Amino acid sequence: MKKLLYIYIIVNSFASFSQKNERDTIPVHIDDYVFIKPGDTLTISLNEFSLLPKHKFNNKDDVRYYLWFRRKVLKTYPFALLASKRLESLILRLDKIKSKSKRRKYTRLVQNYIEGEFTDQIKKMTTTEGRILIKLIHRQTGKTVFQNIKFLRTGWKAFWYNTTANIFKLSLKTAYHPKLNNEDFLIEDVLQRAFQDGKLIASSSKLNFDFSKIIIEKKVTVNVEQYKMMFEKIKKKQKNNKKKE
Repeated sequence: MKKLLYIYIIVNSFASFSQKNERDTIPVHIDDYVFIKPGDTLTISLNEFSLLPKHKFNNKDDVRYYLWFRRKVLKTYPFALLASKRLESLILRLDKIKSKSKRRKYTRLVQNYIEGEFTDQIKKMTTTEGRILIKLIHRQTGKTVFQNIKFLRTGWKAFWYNTTANIFKLSLKTAYHPKLNNEDFLIEDVLQRAFQDGKLIASSSKLNFDFSKIIIEKKVTVNVEQYKMMFEKIKKKQKNNKKKE
């Protein structure tokens, strides 16, 4: 399963960035506040931000499960962010390469680079982390993992990758819907709070949703029942294994 998760990532390329030069003049924007004193002018730029309301937990156990889930989101988000940057760069570079053989050669070089740098980390991911990663890739790229593989490779390979993922109770077609899916809501909630706290590099989603409205509708109630059920199943299996021994 872990190998499947980096199949998507390894087809991406190196991210590029640009840096703007600052001039001596200070531009005044709509969100800027200008303080003027005789002989002096000071411009302070205020960035847009929103305050997230406090969580509502049913009990202390729910807090523990939420913190456990938050750690998994914080761990997987950087991989999804990297994947989106690599994809954008890959598409730009491939558009400039006309030869099919050179395109394949370039993709293989990138695969070897990504595989050597990130494979070991992704292999250590749990099934829950793998599911979160699949959803976050959809959040960051606007396409599911299945759609991205189909675009970069072939529909046939995407089909077989997904078939194999199903064995591990994962689907590369899994989409990200914070408004409709409770787990996705929790993922976005973790991300937005981490962005504000500076724990993660903020990045807007390619999907069309307004989390500020969603969180009002949810009334910030944290539902972690699915994780309680999951842990109960794990405990039962552990007890059964001990009895067999």
